[in-house]
Amino acid sequence: MPEEEIRPLTLDGTRFSYRILRQPGPRTEPVVVLGGGFQGCRGWPHMEDRITPVADFVTADLPGVGTSDPLPPGAGTEFAGAAVDRILDDLGAPRVNLFGYSYGAELAFGCAQRNPHRIARLMLGGVVSHTSAAQQESLRLAAGHLERGDAENFAAVAARMQLCLDEDRHIPRRSLVYRYVKRSMLHVAVHVPDVLAYLQRSLISSPSFDGGLAGVPALVFTGEHDSITTPDRQRAFAATIRGSRFAAVRDADHWVVLERAADVADLTVRFFTDRPWDAAPYLAHS
Repeated sequence: MPEEEIRPLTLDGTRFSYRILRQPGPRTEPVVVLGGGFQGCRGWPHMEDRITPVADFVTADLPGVGTSDPLPPGAGTEFAGAAVDRILDDLGAPRVNLFGYSYGAELAFGCAQRNPHRIARLMLGGVVSHTSAAQQESLRLAAGHLERGDAENFAAVAARMQLCLDEDRHIPRRSLVYRYVKRSMLHVAVHVPDVLAYLQRSLISSPSFDGGLAGVPALVFTGEHDSITTPDRQRAFAATIRGSRFAAVRDADHWVVLERAADVADLTVRFFTDRPWDAAPYLAHS
């Protein structure tokens, strides 16, 4: 078993932490994983089992997540991004491999823009570069359920808006994944005090993926049936990163990291160790 260390940090008085699993003989730079909203440091067992044989593996309870303090009033993505930079400072590695999924993709992209010299390779998954009017309405509906204390209906709406429920699209174990995501959202509604503020911020501000990026090898990936931001939109975003590549994973939607966990982990190891990946059998080719 890799050696585990929990590193406590503070940012302007807000306490948070990160977890590192150390690999004594790494074959690539440390892998830092930033997950979706409310996804904490222990939410990546499917990744750590496959990445720790080749690299140190780093996950975080950012402010507002897990055991960390809530975000300060009025704080949002900028504060969370500063917390990510603080982790890189404390980690002390000259460069890292940075993996961001969903909300974490926004944080990872911003970190790479601020610190391109510190990022060896960048992977961004399920990039929410566009929010449709229907998704905005789902956010309002979910926030309304929370305001009324209706955690069950909040969880149902939140799960439906994240998954492709079109039966004509082949997604194995769709109902199982839906139940898992709904249960996770119910846990968030009951145990995360920041969730309503998070939804309200999402309604008044759009994720920032502007400004481009150069000098960092990058791979943008998604499930081929992602219904939050379509693969075509994510491919267009990838084109704003100089020299980047794009990949779509077959038979998956926005929750590709759960639906095709082993394949996402394999893609990550391939990219972060400079092995060929574009002919992998789990990729969709258009």
